[in-house]
Amino acid sequence: MRDIHEEILQRLFALQDLEYQTFQSKLIPGISPESMIGVRTPALRAYAKELSRRADVDAFLAALPHRYFDENQLHAFLISLGKDYHLTVEAVDTFLPYVDNWATCDQLSPGIFRKHRVELIGEIWRWMASEHTYSIRFGIGMLMQHYLDGAFDPSYPERVAALRSGEYYVNMMIAWYFATALAKQYDAALPYLEQRKLDAWTHNKAIQKAVESYRITAEQKECLKKLKIKK
Repeated sequence: MRDIHEEILQRLFALQDLEYQTFQSKLIPGISPESMIGVRTPALRAYAKELSRRADVDAFLAALPHRYFDENQLHAFLISLGKDYHLTVEAVDTFLPYVDNWATCDQLSPGIFRKHRVELIGEIWRWMASEHTYSIRFGIGMLMQHYLDGAFDPSYPERVAALRSGEYYVNMMIAWYFATALAKQYDAALPYLEQRKLDAWTHNKAIQKAVESYRITAEQKECLKKLKIKK
């Protein structure tokens, strides 16, 4: 009887799309093309749903590190389908140290978190305090996803603005957070740009992304353009 890991690899190679592999390898720096099988995201999501119903899927989740990028993507989708909040947090904590690219980080989005925002915020601060690039990025991403609407607290952007990093993928997520905050909580987010509380690169990137957004009014865009820091 084959173990589940062997079965999963065989299935992933059966789903391989070589044109997509070539395209995808250009989008994710730092990941070698040889580690990419080339499975399209909808196919991975569908396969994750199928695997999530199996009792032996934990054997795959425990087999870290994975060899292939597509295995990591599948792993992220499986965690995202978790139904138990505490077990899902444990699964995230186990997996995050092995996440080494923005795509896998951003695909990791557990649906169960929506029902546990009170408990989740403490985990977010913990992830944001990590020294691991993609743990920090994940924490900011969860704050952006779950706490810019009804659960928004004016103190939360201050925690993001206080972060300083030399990592491109952390700073890009900070910029993305503030661009989204400008779309959803404009009056609360604007002072962070007016008072230049972000480093210059992140400040300008946040403005760029906000100006590109259809959720920002033309008047707001004109205001933001004037706040850009000139080199």
